[in-house]
Amino acid sequence: MTRTRAPDGSAIGGSEAAKVLTIMDFSVLPPINASLNGVSTVLLVVGRRLARRGEIARHRLVMVTAFGVSSLFLLLYVVHKVSRNFENTTFNAHGWPKTAYLVLLGSHVLLAMTVPFIAIALIRLGLRDERERHRRLARIGWPIWMYVSVTGVLIYLLLYQLNPAPI
Repeated sequence: MTRTRAPDGSAIGGSEAAKVLTIMDFSVLPPINASLNGVSTVLLVVGRRLARRGEIARHRLVMVTAFGVSSLFLLLYVVHKVSRNFENTTFNAHGWPKTAYLVLLGSHVLLAMTVPFIAIALIRLGLRDERERHRRLARIGWPIWMYVSVTGVLIYLLLYQLNPAPI
């Protein structure tokens, strides 16, 4: 394996994956991730409507697709964070706008940590045709997943589109 060298002669990256992370520009990922959150939101709404109409086969397909889209989001989010050495983008507002943003971000992050577990449990119950247990969990899990998807888009807009310039 060849090593890439910095101007000072030190090695950059020890593997092909590390080289890719240092060469590629991952700044395109935030709008892609926001789009994935938006797609997930639409799929969640469509999936719920299908379930209420009793179209279970279509409901399953749409909800598994929503899970796939959300999983792709999570993968790309982690890639973006790793590519930036886990550096955060600062929301540059002050006073109540900053407080409101931090409350939104905190609730989003805390609830987002539950979504993979809830979604996997819902998929397992649905595929096993344990409808009553699936429905009970979905009454809690669907609003959480929706909130996380919608607030993910809002956070993107606040950080990358509406973020005031630093003072």
